[in-house]
Amino acid sequence: MHRRILGALAAAATAAAALTAGASTASADATAPAPSAQVKAVDFTGIVALSNCSGSLVRTPTAADSDPALVLTNGHCYEGGMPSAGQVITNRASSRTFSLLNSSGSGTLGTLRANRVLYATMTDTDVTLYRLSQSYATIQQTYRTPALQLSLSHPTAGADVRVVSGYWRRMYSCNIDGFAYRVREGNWTWKDSIRYTPECNVIGGTSGSPLIDASTGKVVGANNTINEDGGRCTLNNPCEVDQSGNITVHPNIGYAQQTYTLAACIAPGSVIDFNRPGCLVPRAGS
Repeated sequence: MHRRILGALAAAATAAAALTAGASTASADATAPAPSAQVKAVDFTGIVALSNCSGSLVRTPTAADSDPALVLTNGHCYEGGMPSAGQVITNRASSRTFSLLNSSGSGTLGTLRANRVLYATMTDTDVTLYRLSQSYATIQQTYRTPALQLSLSHPTAGADVRVVSGYWRRMYSCNIDGFAYRVREGNWTWKDSIRYTPECNVIGGTSGSPLIDASTGKVVGANNTINEDGGRCTLNNPCEVDQSGNITVHPNIGYAQQTYTLAACIAPGSVIDFNRPGCLVPRAGS
């Protein structure tokens, strides 16, 4: 789990290490394009860099242009430190800044600033969702760049995906190998995590990178960890646990946490409503 728990390899000299992983459950998205639909190649549009992690400017399919914009990254990238197992953080003031990249990743368009942490946890999933002081319309007008769209459905095994890191300005291409019932790393456990094929050999600093389905251009997960040394369920060495409690270790294989379970919780005005259909992330105080 770096900040590399994937965000921190380079930041390890200045910040504690953290992780990279994802969670999800099945649902249908009737508006999703057919698998054969062609979209423009995935690039660095909507990608942001944090001080020690990666992230993305995101919106739901029904978000209004006037809504405050959102930035998605990992829970272990939260500026207050990694949330403990069972901890859920909601509606907390923040002034964190993000560097918004241009489409090629070769430069920075400007700085975005958060005013609130809407949601952060490392329980069941590994996500932090920031609300910005600027609206989607303001960002579009100022920087001529759109937000990435969050998928509202469970991703598909075998899908062609991209991990796009703002921290390293680097893109990884691979496929979804499958889904782990549970991924355990140190004190944290994530549900229905996305397992990559070996080509996505992610490194520290890629934590929080969006996992983008190349056929739709939508965000289906947040990159969060890789088994670095073949270790068993330890920090930076996640393991898989099946429904019978059997443990499997996949050395040098990375994971992401699914994001549709959180996307369903985002209500008009960029607020979190845990009572919305499909909202499946842990609640504060639960």
